[in-house]
Amino acid sequence: AAGLLAYGNANEIVKEMAYEVLPVVKKTPVLAGVNGTDPFVIMALLLAELKTMGFSGVQNFPTIGLFDGQMRQSFEETGMGFGLEVDMIAAAHELDLLTTPYVFNPDEARAMTKAGADIVVAHMGVTTGGSIGATSAKSLDDCIGAIDAIAEAARSVREDIILLCHGGPISMPDDAKYILERCKGLHGFYGASSMERLPARQTADFKAVTFGAA
Repeated sequence: AAGLLAYGNANEIVKEMAYEVLPVVKKTPVLAGVNGTDPFVIMALLLAELKTMGFSGVQNFPTIGLFDGQMRQSFEETGMGFGLEVDMIAAAHELDLLTTPYVFNPDEARAMTKAGADIVVAHMGVTTGGSIGATSAKSLDDCIGAIDAIAEAARSVREDIILLCHGGPISMPDDAKYILERCKGLHGFYGASSMERLPARQTADFKAVTFGAA
């Protein structure tokens, strides 16, 4: 959630981090999170630069999609809407970058698929769990219908679209298994906090365990 606040320029931070990550990652594709609503960027130049640096693809993060209600309406009305993220994905597709956009509803799924998305990720909200995770979220059963609707919308545009789930209560392996067994045509799970934050939290908790003297 901190990625949605004005603590720094997200696109510049990604480029700074690239110099720490890309030189040591030789065989694994690395994706760049691109803030498509950044008003201070020439998007075509940024995407070309990311590709030249060695990124294999992009994702629309930070994303305006995590905002709703009056704030989301204000963003849309002032030219900072989700459509800019769709445009970014379309431009990345033209550069032959892998595109894995987050979507939050069927309309966004259709738009991103039409833009050329390779993988559509059904986002169920900020990941729960851990010491700093969200505490309010959909239930796993709520996610099933939402994901199925997103998947159906994306497939209505392109049948061979790859569909993944992410976020909300889907934070542990058993959660992902529950969703994958019940959703139609879902190909996998897209991890973020579940891969880098929660495992570290579990390790910290384990190390805090104390034992009595023998």
